[in-house]
Amino acid sequence: MLRYLTAGESHGPQLTAIIEGLPANLPLSIDKINHQLWRRQQGFGRGGRMRIETDQVTITSGVRFGKTMGTPVTLVVINRDWKNWEQRMAVTGEPPADLEIVSKPRPGHADLAGSLKYNQQDVRNVLERASARNTATLVAVGAVARQLLEEFNIHVYSHIVELGPIKAGPVAGTIEEIAVRAEQSQVRVANPDKEAEIIELIKQARKEGNSLGGIFEVVVTGVPVGLGSYSMPDRRLDSRLAGALMGIQAIKGVEIGLGFDAARKPGSEVHDEIFYTAEQGYYRETNGAGGIEGGVSNGQPIVVRAAMKPIPTLYKPLRSVDMATKQPFAASIERSDVCAAPAAAVVGEAVTAWVIAASFLEKFGGDSLEETRVNYNNYLKLVAER
Repeated sequence: MLRYLTAGESHGPQLTAIIEGLPANLPLSIDKINHQLWRRQQGFGRGGRMRIETDQVTITSGVRFGKTMGTPVTLVVINRDWKNWEQRMAVTGEPPADLEIVSKPRPGHADLAGSLKYNQQDVRNVLERASARNTATLVAVGAVARQLLEEFNIHVYSHIVELGPIKAGPVAGTIEEIAVRAEQSQVRVANPDKEAEIIELIKQARKEGNSLGGIFEVVVTGVPVGLGSYSMPDRRLDSRLAGALMGIQAIKGVEIGLGFDAARKPGSEVHDEIFYTAEQGYYRETNGAGGIEGGVSNGQPIVVRAAMKPIPTLYKPLRSVDMATKQPFAASIERSDVCAAPAAAVVGEAVTAWVIAASFLEKFGGDSLEETRVNYNNYLKLVAER
């Protein structure tokens, strides 16, 4: 079983992730992990924290001479801002006499519910872990999963399809061409005609002290038929993808393939007809299912979309209540972005890669990469004979 745990606070010393279940002999590049961490920090509309942190990973276990050993892999990302928070976030000792207690929960955050759940008088004990800063570990873990998938020619891409009220519109080209154009865009849109309009929208929101959300699409190519299962709800590939994407901060909706639009169409316009030739084997001419039928991958590209709400930390604060005095107050402000949907798309890639990698290893197993490859190739031969 491939699994991970993460730990760390937004302004603590470091963020940590431990991965268990990787096969031995998988080549693991730190540069590739750092590249994904860099991608997460890009995008027009990001806040001041991105100018402080330049995320770099350190691997402290499980890898020797650039290859996994089959033992747990530990990833560490140092918080550079920790030096400014050492006293306020100290692990030992007494709180400083001048410590400012955060008692004003921000609407849209975990602040109030988390403080009540864990009986915390200082909201900082909630917001430090609930912070989207912790998506850095998700991206690092996903970057490891991507390197496993790439060994089997499985690739993950993303692009923004809507930002605020602006739709990116139809985009032409292959999945790979769309991904290249999105990568070149400051807001991850594959339609260059919409980029300037979206940037102006973000500038206006910043001027108004407001924030914006968006919808991103993640596409996975090269996925073999047979990942996931229809046998139990928690083994369905679509349910696992939806859960992983909903686990990203600020994500409020997920759809696969045609998604909600499938409910608005007749069945004849929704389901993907099946064809067969000796050269191609089984194939489809459409992909309304988004690569998953009955909770099982069907060999087509997997297509998922996630909706990110506007960031709830506003520089023009919403009304709230001071938990200490119970008096109305303008919600407290933490340093924040105006729009992080392009960055959320990168996080979406990471958690999608993780789910696909975990399902892949469940299907093909193997304590070493070589064993996994033998199992995978034997399965492909079996499928081809059907």
